[in-house]
Amino acid sequence: MKSKWSTDFEITKIDDEHLVFGWLSVAINKSGEVIEDSQGDIIDPEELEKAAYDFVLVSREAGDMHKRVEGIGHIVESMVFTLEKQEALGIPPETVPVGWWVGFKIFDEDVWKRIKSGELSAFSIGGRGQREEIDGN
Repeated sequence: MKSKWSTDFEITKIDDEHLVFGWLSVAINKSGEVIEDSQGDIIDPEELEKAAYDFVLVSREAGDMHKRVEGIGHIVESMVFTLEKQEALGIPPETVPVGWWVGFKIFDEDVWKRIKSGELSAFSIGGRGQREEIDGN
């Protein structure tokens, strides 16, 4: 079963440290439903995990609306909560989604002000991919 992406997650800000935390991407919600993003795409949990590892190994930089990266910030925390990891951590089923949790240290004062004001209220995963038709969609 698929459901359209909607979020009930809150971005957490730690003002004096310029830290921001939240779900960068969710593949399966807490109820077990596959999430379809606003472009109609589905990210397989295994592919999300690969993308997260690649990001941490290669990029690590925060961006500003997919237009600017230099000087914005760096990732300080990253974990993809797969079902296997949730079980290993003792997290009960249907407690957290299968998704990528991140934290960023923000250096750019303008971007930080926009985060604090709520103008920037969510993370957005950027990248390139190859579309594949999935039977039944």
